[in-house]
Amino acid sequence: MLKVFQKSTLLGEQLKALVSVRHYGKPNKKFLYKDGILKDQIYYYPRDNNREVPALDGEPSKLFSVRRLKPIKGLPYWEKRILRGLGLFEKNAVAVVKNIPENNARLWKVKHLVEILPITYKYGEPTENDIERTFLKENGECVVIHKLEAAEQANTKLAAAEQVRHARERMDGETLRKDSRLKWLNPW
Repeated sequence: MLKVFQKSTLLGEQLKALVSVRHYGKPNKKFLYKDGILKDQIYYYPRDNNREVPALDGEPSKLFSVRRLKPIKGLPYWEKRILRGLGLFEKNAVAVVKNIPENNARLWKVKHLVEILPITYKYGEPTENDIERTFLKENGECVVIHKLEAAEQANTKLAAAEQVRHARERMDGETLRKDSRLKWLNPW
């Protein structure tokens, strides 16, 4: 029967178009996702067609802020294991993760469950002395509060505050209450 269809070229081409070839094995991403954008030797696959690739300014971030968005219930054991290893097993958990290939491979496997933000340093990277005055914002910005005042300036400010507190002309609470009561009784 196939020999009959092979004689007519038009019918043979139509039959070949109907027959699908099944590929076994792991799909290759280069052939599976053909609409990737190559920039700086990295393929980007934006969700929207009109979305632009972000510009790479300087070096990539050394750390990522990873926040879990989806619940763990119903996930396969390997995704739960990755989340537990990253420290994201509890609800509303946030973890700071190094930007290394091993961690990036883990994050790729759970990318649909987490939000990944690069940590940026607005006022420079913290040192060991700055650890007490460092905090991380929700947008991934690490802020270091530097000491601006010397100890002598702080002492002069404290002395000035004490002078104002003990000054004779200062209105204390009792004087303010009497004045307010008089204004209430005689408004005009």
